[in-house]
Amino acid sequence: MLNISSFVRQAKLNVMKKDRSNCPLTSALDIIGDKWSLIIIRDLFLGKKTFTEFIKSSEKIATNILANRLELLTANGLIKVTKLPNDRKTKLYYLTDKGIDMYPIIYEMVQWSDRNVNKKFGPIGAELLKNSQGQSTKKVISKMTLSYLNIREEILAKVK
Repeated sequence: MLNISSFVRQAKLNVMKKDRSNCPLTSALDIIGDKWSLIIIRDLFLGKKTFTEFIKSSEKIATNILANRLELLTANGLIKVTKLPNDRKTKLYYLTDKGIDMYPIIYEMVQWSDRNVNKKFGPIGAELLKNSQGQSTKKVISKMTLSYLNIREEILAKVK
């Protein structure tokens, strides 16, 4: 049975996910084509897992936008959410395999920005770029994926 708030929330998600064409790029952009979705995925790779941790990101995402994007990413299977057994209030977000599969895209975007945007990057950008210096793309992506799988296992071990 759907309550009114669930119905409204699902309607909002359906509006955001428009299915504008049969183009695969458009289909991907319907899910992750806004700044905030990619920032949330980036932050998950960097070890953030709670709403409060996401809010503290230097990009200053508004709480309503964060809640909306977390719902969108969950509805599209890129992230899942769970709660600790001894703290039923705090939600822990983590990437699914589908979400982890976004890392090569994020990595390439960071590399493109480093090559083409004439700007000094802050601590998060510096960290992302530092991790890739002197290594092959394949190795960096593999290391980050394995690192995140360990983070996810730690989260899931806490909720068992």
